[in-house]
Amino acid sequence: MSRLLAATLTVVLGALLAVGAALGVVALLEATPDQPNTPLITYERAGQGS
Repeated sequence: MSRLLAATLTVVLGALLAVGAALGVVALLEATPDQPNTPLITYERAGQGS
C-alpha cells in the first residue's frame, strides 16, 4: 500500500509540475512586447502602367 501511495503522489506532483510549467511559459510569452512588422527590404514602384 505504501508503494501505491508513493506512486500516486509522484503522478500528482508530476502533473502539477507540468501544468505549472505550461502556465509559466504562456505567461512569459504574453509578457514579451509585440515586435513591429516593418519590412527589411522595400521596393519602390516606378509607375502604375506596364
